[in-house]
Amino acid sequence: MKKFLFFAAASFAALAVNVNASAQTNLQMFYDLGRGYATTTLEGFYADNWGDTFFFIDHYYATKDDRETLGAGTAFNGSYFEIERNLNFWKDSKLADLSLHVEYDGATWGAGVACVGVNYFMHSDDFKNIYNVAIMYDHHIGYGSASIPVKLTGVWGMQDIFGVEGLRFSGFIDIWGLDSSFDTDGNILNGTEKDTKFSILSEPQIWYNVGKFIGVDNLNLGGEVELSVNFAGNFGFKCLPCIGTKWIF
Repeated sequence: MKKFLFFAAASFAALAVNVNASAQTNLQMFYDLGRGYATTTLEGFYADNWGDTFFFIDHYYATKDDRETLGAGTAFNGSYFEIERNLNFWKDSKLADLSLHVEYDGATWGAGVACVGVNYFMHSDDFKNIYNVAIMYDHHIGYGSASIPVKLTGVWGMQDIFGVEGLRFSGFIDIWGLDSSFDTDGNILNGTEKDTKFSILSEPQIWYNVGKFIGVDNLNLGGEVELSVNFAGNFGFKCLPCIGTKWIF
């Protein structure tokens, strides 16, 4: 759920779905209550002897206003993707939880970011609770600039919270450098009335495995809340709730 995502990342978010699986693909469908549009997110996570690979693709569907602006035949108003690789050739050493990390983020509106850094993985003994912290150098391509070209990412996943089987709390927080200017009304511009040097995005999600009651364990219902600061052309803090479904293949 990242409309006009100016170089934020949901690094390692697939790990927050099921760390015990060596491979998983899931499809999330959201309705953004704040913006009034629908989004689908396809995620994939795949582990191997050299590390793991994660990707996601967000597809944003056009609203009535979008179609009036862009044309009656317009079915979508943009897509955003990330593909990420953790490299770890020392899984049997004391540094097994530390990995090298590379990724590329891109969008149909011309934005792109190449990132390189390190990731540290933490977990409870039963792997029901997992946490990732990553720090990266990010290089903007095609759009945007950063006086502080650093991105810090935290990801969490907590299974069966409050003792409720099938209830999961997961999400991420990104803090990254991005130079933007806004006027006194908060509109993005090229001037210098309100300069910002960083952006923050967090998307905590909660899902409940309702499918277990009908013999379809793949089905989950829930949603997320987008919490942001200086994000997607908006100055200051924003809070946008979404409702959704998730199907785990």
